[in-house]
Amino acid sequence: MSYVPLQVISSYSLLQSPVRITDLITEASKRGYQALALTDKNVLYGAVEFYDACLKANIKPIIGLTLEIPGLILNDGQYNLVLIAKNQRGYANLLKISTLKMTLDGLTFDQISGYLSDLFIILPPLAEVNDLLLQGRSEDVVGLIDKLKDSGIDNQSLKLGVDYHASDSLIDMLSKLAADTSTSLVADSPVDYINATDYFPMQVLKNIAAGTKITNVSQLSKQVGPYWLRPADQVASEYRKLNLNDALTQVDQIVDQSNVEIKKQQPKLPQFDTPNGIDSGTYLRQLCEQGLKKRLASNHVSDPTPYQHRLERELSVIHSMGFDNYFLIVWDVINFAHQTNIITGPGRGSAAGSLVAYVLTITDVDPIKYDLLFERFLNPERVQMPDIDLDIPDDKRDEVIQYVHQKYGHKRVAQIITFGTLAAKQSIRDVGRVFGLNPAQQDVWSKAIPSAFHVTLRDAYDNSQRLKNLIADSPLNQALYDTASVLEGLPRHYSTHAAGLVLSDQPLVDLVALQNGNEGLLMTQYSKDYVESVGLLKMDFLGLRNLTILADALDQVKQSTGQALDISAVPLDDSQTIALFAKGNTTGIFQFESNGIRNVLRRLVPTRFEDIALVNALYRPGPMQNIDEVVKRKTTNEALSYPDESLEEILKPTYGVIVYQEQVMLVASKMAGFSLGQADILRRAMSKKKLAVMGQMKVQFMAGSKKRGYPEAVANKVFDYIERFANYGFNKSHAVAYSKMAYELAFLKVHYPGEFHVALLNSVQNNTVKIKEYLLDAKSMGVTVLGPDINASQAAFSYQDDKIIFGLESIKGVRHDMVEDMLAERREHGPFKSFPDFLSRLDDKYRKSELISALIYSGALDGFSYNRSELIAATPEFISSVELSGKSMSLFKVLEPKMPRMPEMPLMDKLEKENEYIGAYLSGHPTERFETLANQLNAQTTQTMAVGMKNVYLILYVTKVKIIRTKTGKQMAFLDGNDQVGETSITVFPNLFSKTQSWLHKDMVVLVKGNVEKTNDIQMVANDLQPAANALQSLKRQKPSSKWYLRIDAQQDKNVIFHNLNQLSRQYHGNVPVIVFETETKKTWALAEQFWLTDSPKLKEQLITIFGNNNVVYK
Repeated sequence: MSYVPLQVISSYSLLQSPVRITDLITEASKRGYQALALTDKNVLYGAVEFYDACLKANIKPIIGLTLEIPGLILNDGQYNLVLIAKNQRGYANLLKISTLKMTLDGLTFDQISGYLSDLFIILPPLAEVNDLLLQGRSEDVVGLIDKLKDSGIDNQSLKLGVDYHASDSLIDMLSKLAADTSTSLVADSPVDYINATDYFPMQVLKNIAAGTKITNVSQLSKQVGPYWLRPADQVASEYRKLNLNDALTQVDQIVDQSNVEIKKQQPKLPQFDTPNGIDSGTYLRQLCEQGLKKRLASNHVSDPTPYQHRLERELSVIHSMGFDNYFLIVWDVINFAHQTNIITGPGRGSAAGSLVAYVLTITDVDPIKYDLLFERFLNPERVQMPDIDLDIPDDKRDEVIQYVHQKYGHKRVAQIITFGTLAAKQSIRDVGRVFGLNPAQQDVWSKAIPSAFHVTLRDAYDNSQRLKNLIADSPLNQALYDTASVLEGLPRHYSTHAAGLVLSDQPLVDLVALQNGNEGLLMTQYSKDYVESVGLLKMDFLGLRNLTILADALDQVKQSTGQALDISAVPLDDSQTIALFAKGNTTGIFQFESNGIRNVLRRLVPTRFEDIALVNALYRPGPMQNIDEVVKRKTTNEALSYPDESLEEILKPTYGVIVYQEQVMLVASKMAGFSLGQADILRRAMSKKKLAVMGQMKVQFMAGSKKRGYPEAVANKVFDYIERFANYGFNKSHAVAYSKMAYELAFLKVHYPGEFHVALLNSVQNNTVKIKEYLLDAKSMGVTVLGPDINASQAAFSYQDDKIIFGLESIKGVRHDMVEDMLAERREHGPFKSFPDFLSRLDDKYRKSELISALIYSGALDGFSYNRSELIAATPEFISSVELSGKSMSLFKVLEPKMPRMPEMPLMDKLEKENEYIGAYLSGHPTERFETLANQLNAQTTQTMAVGMKNVYLILYVTKVKIIRTKTGKQMAFLDGNDQVGETSITVFPNLFSKTQSWLHKDMVVLVKGNVEKTNDIQMVANDLQPAANALQSLKRQKPSSKWYLRIDAQQDKNVIFHNLNQLSRQYHGNVPVIVFETETKKTWALAEQFWLTDSPKLKEQLITIFGNNNVVYK
């Protein structure tokens, strides 16, 4: 006779318990439990995790539920019923009951009474039975039990829970009730926390949930609670003392009879509804053959044989593994998207290695052309579900999901739950709120915790002296930190998985408990890892902002040219597009925007699409260590070397370095005769460091290589070589597919810069930093940008007459409904002819000074022939006159005030207002005229400054000079300033300030040379400072004395060299002459002034990349 707790809740009863399942199992094992139940409140969130953890610890898992429903007698209140599954049918009933509870309002007992078979029903302590007994209503308690039995619950399944903590009198009443009703008592002492000292953290959690405060923290924090996980023999002893041996026996019987297996199984695919009911494999083949014909024709493929053989092989594997329906389901979703003009991504992950996916237009990358491997996606020697993630524009994702929902039915499609946790700052914030901290005190705590990603409170404590001091300040602060540390990482709330949906061939509730999700869909109670393990098909629909930009840009192209551009068909060898990558001019280009990857592009200088994919693959935490080696091999003229010459074809595209996982597989196949399926197993073993598998594979590799005639030393060398690189290999299918999307965006940027930048700007409407960056980028490509115009602007950014025009919704302070109504008025009655005409046609609710001022300061009313100062001054009087005239233009003519004549606002005031209202400097920033100087010096902007940069230049308009004295009495200064894209501050130490103090003042443009550092924000410490105007004059007066001498070797392609040099001269145009010598013809060219360059170190790197290490001299 032993005790097992039958009523245990975990942290999955959100904000009700601090119990982590892993800790629960560990402690239960230590405390002598052979079995354990989990009965979270209303939900089964933790059931699979609990089940798996119990089996791992050799503890018998008992799956249950604490259901909150209105009382059967006291129906004004909510009371608990504890339900425990006896078997698979009981578990299925728990799934249904929890689903009903979480999808219906006001669930009652009658609504669940049909699902109570194969369950133990425990009337627990601290619930309705206890309340009735304590009220002296013993007859009502009998009636309650009779009602339960009348619903079909048998005597053996209904139990009365008895808690040894209860008073003797209550235990006596329960014993009498049990005898009178022939109902067994069962030992039931609830477990709400693991240790007695966890009582206070539990109370804090409940206060977080309720949004209430604890007033007596110091007193309550010392309390311990009764409902903790006591050692098994201790609890059993307490029941025996009370002569409740039979209640313990009942526990034994429940444990013995509760035998649930949560089966792990391959997903059961819905049967795809094929035309005329034909076999799904036959229909898939028909679709693939039709798709292949179209692909071969559009790609002008002359020899279809490799494609036909590959398609046959893939279809055979797919069919043998039972995945015909899976591909049809994915094809159907993609087909819906394409039929409704929703653009989709070119592929994601290893799916791009499938020819079947390519011919079905699920992906848009030819796997044969780019040596992508089907086995990397679907390996017949390692049975697992294929995984095709679909990229969809983020503004169209819901439309696609609703299609799937409608096609497969409400009960067979669901979103997937995910849990937001109490991270370090959130935990401190929530506990602080419960402790009664005010916002200022909360802010002190927040600033003491570093803002690093995934920082823990322990890490914060170890690395923040400010936090240590704060905790040491008071016992309250110590209690706050200790409590927050206990709660850190617990689930705080649930939300919807960003991408996933599950599908099933049967109602989902047969396999998983459900609850209401978003957009009218259901949502699983199991998170993503567990829904797949219990047999549900998971599909990811990812909403990509960059696809929305691509779709919007294509719409803009169609509007401006009158023709639709088939972006997926643009040539991948367009020289201008590849040159854009080579220059690192990738602002707004998916996956190529960061300063780091731009530097790699400039160093490697891509000359073909494959090089772009190569950079994408290399710029990852693992492969990054190979960047220098690849750049060196590509940019020098040394002959490439390989571990063995037979591997040249495989390794040449990546300059002799293994970059891709697929290369590991191809090497193993080539040398050792591995099937690609075996090679994939080797790749996985190497990347996951599975030493046992690698050992077996090496024996197989050596034997296979020997059989193919390779010496043992060579085979050993190659195996060691691929082992070294395999750990850092990247998925080539993914790199090629995502690089194609980036390439398509870049193609639009090069050939349709106006349309591209409109789409880009509309994607960042509320981000002023990005708007400034993208405007500057547009201007650098020769695109004219105009401010908002009341008679020309649309709501969003638009492209009209080869110009970008700001949208009216870009103006801060102007309401959305006001913009809609102004545009409707303009469409219906024509342009606004004058300022009075505009005011008179406005709805009364918008005729307010602050709204009109926003339009004036943004420049939207500049077309009315008055300057902004005049309009601002006249607005109140004009509004009054319009209102007095009752919109009668004839009466307004009589009342019309005179427009005051005033000078225009000073430029900087004008710019400040533009920045305030539209987040950009449109009237011409003072730093703009120094663009030549910026190019010559390769100056940074406030946007591109990065911590660690040394001796870099910055051109800045100074808005503030703050002079202070150091401890030694010397003067120094802090400068605030801005350029076209942002703001920053400059520190000028005493030595430099003494040299510049005489001329340094606000409202001037300076050239700063210094080091970039960060305290609170990124800033620069100046090493040198001068007026930008002086630096520009000096630049113009400079007479070139040095020259660039560049040599073209015989094996180099002169045309490619000059093309790259031409591109480079645009980026680094300067006043240094360029001399080019060709060794083969002995010709020398002194290039025209338009090709002259600067003398910057970055330029030299680029030149070496193009010409080779020994072919570039500056003297």
